Amino acid sequence: MRLDRRSFMQQSAATFALAGLAHPALARITIAEMTLDVVSDGHLELPGSFAFEGLPKDDLMPVLQALGQPYDPLTPPCNLSLLRGNGRTVLFDTGAGSAFMPSAGKLPDTLDALGVAPEEITDVVFTHGHPDHLWGVLDDFDDPLFANASYHMGQEEWAHWTDPNTVSTIGSARQSFAVGAARRLEVIAERTQFFTDGAEVLPGVGARLTAGHTPGHMSFEVRAGNSAAMIVGDAIGNDHIALARPSWEVPSDQNPQQAARTRVGLIGDLAASQMPIVGFHLGQGGMGRIDQKAEGYAFIPVA
Repeated sequence: MRLDRRSFMQQSAATFALAGLAHPALARITIAEMTLDVVSDGHLELPGSFAFEGLPKDDLMPVLQALGQPYDPLTPPCNLSLLRGNGRTVLFDTGAGSAFMPSAGKLPDTLDALGVAPEEITDVVFTHGHPDHLWGVLDDFDDPLFANASYHMGQEEWAHWTDPNTVSTIGSARQSFAVGAARRLEVIAERTQFFTDGAEVLPGVGARLTAGHTPGHMSFEVRAGNSAAMIVGDAIGNDHIALARPSWEVPSDQNPQQAARTRVGLIGDLAASQMPIVGFHLGQGGMGRIDQKAEGYAFIPVA
């Protein structure tokens, strides 16, 4: 079942607008006087093993088939969040930049189409330090792309990526992630502020630790009065297995066991509250809510 706009507006505290209106955002929500847009950085191109290796195929394949999701390849979208209001223009994550993969790194063009210049970004808030969320912080000359911004990252996440031991302990498949993160964070270090679980990062933006995908992964509740939405980053990493079987441990998470516990708790809370969410790799615009099913959950995009 897809949710029509009237029903969605009645069931959530915020107001959505579809992509395809007179702006290039994938979706939009208003939270009191703030506007939250979902903007695209392109998409990733990954082998199915990235998310599915080690999972029981006899159980996995019927779930994927029912959702129309092929095992291989995976082409998850990269949905960034842009929050405007309270005198600030806040970007959550910075996309992949030009050095990660050709299908991603489209954020500068998307912002330009939206009429937002990089120098207008007042704050950048990171969910975590993986390449598709961090590497776009620098331009092609290794200067900060968002020249006037202050940067905000969870203390534990910063410590992980700036620890010189991480490159030797993270595993060979992610060593380039560690090298790339450390280099970029060094450039913005003097302009970065740190926070912990439960902190108000900016007015109306509260941090929730959702560790497991990375050691200090953060999600963010954007709230004004009774209106709110949750930016979940990669704590809910896709709109298929992560929701249909949230307790499954998947290889795309750095700590699969911890990530599964986090995912189960977060999804349960979001389904119970019906709070609107933005998911970095969720399809169909990345904005919607979570419904509980007879087994597992489903992402209901705004329609």
